[in-house]
Amino acid sequence: MGTVPKVLATEAALRLIERLKERYGPLLFHQSGGCCDGSSPMCYPRGEFLIGENDVLLGEIGETPFYMSAAQYEYWKHTQLIIDVVPGRGGMFSLEGPEGVRFLTRSRVFTDEEIRTLKESGEL
Repeated sequence: MGTVPKVLATEAALRLIERLKERYGPLLFHQSGGCCDGSSPMCYPRGEFLIGENDVLLGEIGETPFYMSAAQYEYWKHTQLIIDVVPGRGGMFSLEGPEGVRFLTRSRVFTDEEIRTLKESGEL
């Protein structure tokens, strides 16, 4: 997607995504906006989570689409999301739960140059 990646994944996250794809088939991610699972990247079998017209595709990690609600994106659009894996329990609906690890979203603010590039390409 685009000139400046809006979402990346660490090597540990990419390895976990591959294991989950072997077990469950094609996946998708949706950045949770709160409620019972906090603000976590949630991993689902593709087709079992309905993407709505108010969801924004940020890009792909491990050949897996990564979405966020448009309202939440308004707060995060100036940041790059970096999906990582840490020990512990993830969201109860996310596929990595039984693995004893959870996906975690880290972020960094885009540089002025990256923001300029995103604006010029119409992505921001």
